[in-house]
Amino acid sequence: MIYPDEGRAVDLIDARGRAQAALAEVRSRARQGEALLVLTDDAAIADDFLDAGAFAFLAAPRDEAEIAVALRYARRAGMTERRELADVDGDDAARVQDWLAEQVAAKRPCALIVVALSRLDLVNAAHGRDRVDAATAQIAGRIADAAGPHAFVTRVGGARFLVGLDGDWHPALAAIGTALARPFDVDGGPMLLGNRVGVAKHEGGEDADTLVRRAGDALAQARISDGATTRVAGPEDAGSLDDLAADLHHAITGGGIGIVFQPQVEISSGCIVGVEALARWEHPRLGPLGADTLFAAADRADLGIALSDHIQQLTLARAARWPRVLDALRLSLNLTAADVARAGFARLFLDRVDASGFPRGRLTVEITETGMIQELDRAAALLTELRGAGCRIAIDDFGTGYSSLAYLKALPLDYLKIDKALARDITGNPRDRVVVRGVIEIARALGLAVIAEGVETPQQLALLAAEGCGWYQGFLRAGALDEAALAAMVEKER
Repeated sequence: MIYPDEGRAVDLIDARGRAQAALAEVRSRARQGEALLVLTDDAAIADDFLDAGAFAFLAAPRDEAEIAVALRYARRAGMTERRELADVDGDDAARVQDWLAEQVAAKRPCALIVVALSRLDLVNAAHGRDRVDAATAQIAGRIADAAGPHAFVTRVGGARFLVGLDGDWHPALAAIGTALARPFDVDGGPMLLGNRVGVAKHEGGEDADTLVRRAGDALAQARISDGATTRVAGPEDAGSLDDLAADLHHAITGGGIGIVFQPQVEISSGCIVGVEALARWEHPRLGPLGADTLFAAADRADLGIALSDHIQQLTLARAARWPRVLDALRLSLNLTAADVARAGFARLFLDRVDASGFPRGRLTVEITETGMIQELDRAAALLTELRGAGCRIAIDDFGTGYSSLAYLKALPLDYLKIDKALARDITGNPRDRVVVRGVIEIARALGLAVIAEGVETPQQLALLAAEGCGWYQGFLRAGALDEAALAAMVEKER
């Protein structure tokens, strides 16, 4: 049976006798955005339906009520790979939970990856199911070899695999993609298997079930994409964002938004010389949520300006009351694109700084290049006024946009912050290092100090230092800290 998004079943299908016609029906409806629930007793056939774009399957449903529940879930979730959640149970679920707990305890960045073989209906037609099964049996070993000794790999479902990666997980992800692109050696000759990949980077306070679900959401997006075969999960889906947007009203007025500080370290001395202020939402149900989710919820609720004002006021008030051990640190505070677009914002912001008591001379205003091209003239005027009033100016996430050089020409800058993706790539091939070297040389020629973000390994730091980078921030020294932990770390340096 194929159940559409609304109503009762419309087709009865003998999956073995009419498989290709059934799969064509699923693909057609999936492209039109229907959330399809396929019912079949054959798990292998169900895999083919999932690959064609179906939502999920139920083998031997107990009654119409069970089907109705699944349909409501489908309508809410859309075409999302929820089957992974059903399959990750018992020992596998415990492994995911134990692995995540270990990463969180060690304060290591990590990501969970879902790999799903794709278009198995075509591969089965070309090679036969027995040969395809033989190739599939090799995949877990190939993924494990590519991911490295500290990763874990487990097979869930007929043609899906969960992979846990820690530390700088991006090279391992690339290695997995390269490994799976090679032909598999099975009886009868080599065989190529296509795949789609969903990635969820762990967010603060997130449990294992949520991480698996977000990876499954990303996989669902990769499945329906005409281009990219790998998708990285972003903020929560629209339904969840609507709930978060409602909660945000109470968080802003009720003290639910907090501020933490990530150290910025001078490479030559190894000393902490500044911090970047980062917002955290202590959600009563979900735990700590990062800035990406926070601002996504604010955009959903049209509270972007209110949230930015609140964060600025809170950060400045906190920094103005820092203990004496922190009184030499610079404070970096982010402005949003909405701030730049506000008439009279420079005077409003400077009055806010002065009212807090934090000195303008120790304040750095950070502005991201992403999304600013439409407001470049306005941004230049705003930043010129702030810089003339004693603040310093940094361009954040440099290297992520398509107009980087235009920003360097137009904006009055003191610091250039290299995006973490560029800092990570410096440990790649020589071409990667040439790109980072070029960015640093341009910045230095313009008289800008260079801060590298997302530095996680001594190798990255050594290469950045060799290329002339002066400062860094990242997990190599510390993640985001509260004031007490920050003060203790700075005190220890003295």
